[in-house]
Amino acid sequence: MINYILRDKRFLVILFLINLFGTIYGFMWYESQLAITPEIFLIFVPDSPTASLFFTIFLLFFIFGKNVPYIEALGIITLFKYGIWAVVMNLLTLVVDGSLSPAGYMLMASHGAMAIQGLLYAPFYKLKLRHIAVAAIWTLHNDVIDYVFEMMPIYSSLTDYMNEIGYFTFWLSILSIFIAYRCTISKSNALKA
Repeated sequence: MINYILRDKRFLVILFLINLFGTIYGFMWYESQLAITPEIFLIFVPDSPTASLFFTIFLLFFIFGKNVPYIEALGIITLFKYGIWAVVMNLLTLVVDGSLSPAGYMLMASHGAMAIQGLLYAPFYKLKLRHIAVAAIWTLHNDVIDYVFEMMPIYSSLTDYMNEIGYFTFWLSILSIFIAYRCTISKSNALKA
C-alpha cells in the first residue's frame, strides 16, 4: 500500500509542489544571511533548502520514471542530516531561551518531515558506492565551510555553543552517510545475496 502511494503520480506531483515551495521559502529564509555571505561560500550556506532542492529534482525525474543517482545520494544524506539538525537546533533554542516561536515549531515539523521523506523513497534510489562517496564528500565539506569558515546558519541564542554544535553536526553527517548506505547499497546487496 505504501509503495503504491509513494509511486502514485498525483501524490508525487503534490509532494513535488510542496517541496518546490518549501525550497523557495527556505532560500527566502536565508536571504539576510546570504546578503552578508562571501560569494565563494554562497552555495554552502542555505543547507536545508539545498537539501530539499536535491529531493525536489529527484521527484521531478521520478515522476517521469527516471533516476538521477548523484542527486538521490545528495538528497537522502542531506535531507536526513538537515532535517534532524533543524529539529535539534530548535529544541536546543527552546531549552536555552525557555520558549520557541510558532515559526520554530513549524520548522521542527517541516524539517522532521524532510528527514522522513528522504528515507521513505530510499527503495527507489538507484545508488552505487560512488554516488554515496560524492555526496559524503559534499556533506563533510559543507561542515568544514560551516564550522571552520563560520558560515553556519545563524541562530543568535546558540552562538555560545558553536563548537559543540559543530562537533554534533560532524557526527550527524557520519550517521546520515551511514544510514544512506544502509538504506540503499547495503540493502540492495543483501537482496542480491
